[in-house]
Amino acid sequence: MVTMTSVEAQNSFGKLLDTAQREAVTITRHGRPTAFVVSPKDMEELLDSRRKRSRAVADLEAWRAQAAKRATAAQTAAADALTDEDVTRMVHASR
Repeated sequence: MVTMTSVEAQNSFGKLLDTAQREAVTITRHGRPTAFVVSPKDMEELLDSRRKRSRAVADLEAWRAQAAKRATAAQTAAADALTDEDVTRMVHASR
């Protein structure tokens, strides 16, 4: 990734645009990154990844909701009936 200062980016804007078509460019101010310039293709890939991640999170939440619905009333009642001692004994038994 190429790095340019904000002054360099201003003074050679055409070069900045040409470089961004080949690879991402980091623009710095006072030594810290303040912006990135990327090609339209790279930006579309980033946005596509974000959309896919959002869909995956939504699918996971839907799965969790369905799993919670599948828990039967008997399972819930049995879990509610457990005492602290029962839980402690089960934990120690699983170790």
